[in-house]
Amino acid sequence: MIAFGAIGIGLLPWTIWLSTSLKQRHVTHRWDLAWSGFDAGLAVLFLLAAVAAYRRSPWVGVLSGALGTLLVTDAWFDIVLESHADEIRNAIMLAVIAELPLACLCFWIAARTERFVTRALHLAPTGESAAEGHFVRVLEVTSDRETAREARHPDASA
Repeated sequence: MIAFGAIGIGLLPWTIWLSTSLKQRHVTHRWDLAWSGFDAGLAVLFLLAAVAAYRRSPWVGVLSGALGTLLVTDAWFDIVLESHADEIRNAIMLAVIAELPLACLCFWIAARTERFVTRALHLAPTGESAAEGHFVRVLEVTSDRETAREARHPDASA
């Protein structure tokens, strides 16, 4: 983790240098490849997260975290790289209505899955563990469309 801190500190002057030395305008011949490749990555992560959720896999948390990060990145670049007022307005609306709320949902799923897996592996600071079969409750939706309550300990009174 020390290396991560050093990299973070090292990126600060690099970022300042880039912001002062890069041209405001840059023409590229692979713009279509960059965006279609990024969106293909988004599509793959959506599909992988859906499959992981369907299979009740602990990977749903990692995949959701990565998906949320890409959604925030997509919103950022959509807004920053648009050049006309209408395009900027559309990018902001798409970010506010779809990309950022979906990213928040992804981060919520990732955090919820992380808590469950930590308890299931007996790594929780409280020493509590979750029964293996209760993993289905992480993403479970009840018949009345409310999310399922946290699984209770089997020894808890009704």
